Amino acid sequence: MLAVIGGSGLTELANLTITRREVVRTPYGEPSGALTFGELCGRPVAFLARHGYGHTIAPHRVNYAANLWALRHAGASSIVAVASVGGIRADLDPGVLLVPDQIIDYTWGRKSTFFESADEAVHHIDFTEPFDATVRGRLLSAASDAGVDVVDGGVYATTQGPRLETSAEIARIERDGGDVVGMTAMPEAALARELDIPYAAINVVANHAAGKGSSEKAISFERIEASLQESMVRVRLVLGQLCKQ
Repeated sequence: MLAVIGGSGLTELANLTITRREVVRTPYGEPSGALTFGELCGRPVAFLARHGYGHTIAPHRVNYAANLWALRHAGASSIVAVASVGGIRADLDPGVLLVPDQIIDYTWGRKSTFFESADEAVHHIDFTEPFDATVRGRLLSAASDAGVDVVDGGVYATTQGPRLETSAEIARIERDGGDVVGMTAMPEAALARELDIPYAAINVVANHAAGKGSSEKAISFERIEASLQESMVRVRLVLGQLCKQ
């Protein structure tokens, strides 16, 4: 079963035929909300709003461990994460969709592993390629079949939040090789890898990052909202096509 984690701008799947909702209790606390189960283009799908269904949970307060554990418990065989980002690279303007292939982690203090009990052996994962190649390929193929343009590949820089970044921080991230900036890819991707759930993401560029393009002096939250509303229509088309594969 495909699981979709919705981010800012995607607190529900409008094209999902809902069959039930389930509150899942986990050893790691409460997930962001109840899991929503249904069918998308005739295929079973589980949906979870990362920030809660009222968008009330800030990125640094999301219980990523509980979310991932709940989705595995529900039978998720793969996960597609949707997230809004700021565009750093010159060609990544607001409205662009991107399927990232790499991550830089600037977060701190977040629960980043399931294996931290004093009586457990140290557990290492190979994270050379943080996003699953097969799920990435399916996303790219689905976008092509749906007639939706997406950018193949990019480095997602994960910052702590909830504040947006300074222009100096964006300049540093750009020097480090970051193409887009967001707040949720980590530890979400790493925890999915620990659970052996294939995980990939589709990013919506909601705005130019601080100091770039239209955000040279300030970031307009009104423009972000307008960009997300339009872009999520295309994200839903891609997800619908993905379920037909």
